[in-house]
Amino acid sequence: MSDARDAVPSLPPTRIDRPSGEVENPAGAARLPGALRDGYTRMPTGPVDVEPVVASGPDADTLGAPASWSPSSTGPVPVDDTRLAPWALLAAIVALVASFFVGWGLPVAVVAVIAAVMSLRRPIESRAMARWALALGICATVYSLGWLAWAGMQFDRLG
Repeated sequence: MSDARDAVPSLPPTRIDRPSGEVENPAGAARLPGALRDGYTRMPTGPVDVEPVVASGPDADTLGAPASWSPSSTGPVPVDDTRLAPWALLAAIVALVASFFVGWGLPVAVVAVIAAVMSLRRPIESRAMARWALALGICATVYSLGWLAWAGMQFDRLG
C-alpha cells in the first residue's frame, strides 16, 4: 500500500525574475519596506520613516520662560443661554389641550416629547420642567391617538 504523499507530484521551485530594462525606476521613488533589493531586512509591517513635522508659531525655547495658560488669555467664554425645556413644556401643554378636543394635536405632541427628551440630556436644563414636558407630551400623544382611532371607527359606521 503506497502512501498518499507519494501520489502528489512535487511542484517546481518558485523563481522570481528581476524586471527587464523597459521598467522605469524613477529616482526618489517610494521604497517599500521588505523589498527584494534589501533582502527583506525589515518586516513589511515595520515602522516606516516619517518626515519631520514643521510647527508654526513661536518656539517655547526661544521665549525664555515656559508659556503658561491663563483663562483671561483665551478671551470671553461664550455662555449657552438657550433653554429647550420651557419650549417643550409649552408645546406639551398646547398639545394636551388640543388633544382634549381633536386628534390633530399629535404632531405638536410628538415635537414636545422629542424636545423634552433632548432637554433631559442637556446638563443646563431644568430637569423638573423637562420631566413635566415629557409626561404631558406622552399623555397628549395617547389622547390624540385615541381621538384618531375613534374617528377611524366612525368612518366605518358612516360608509
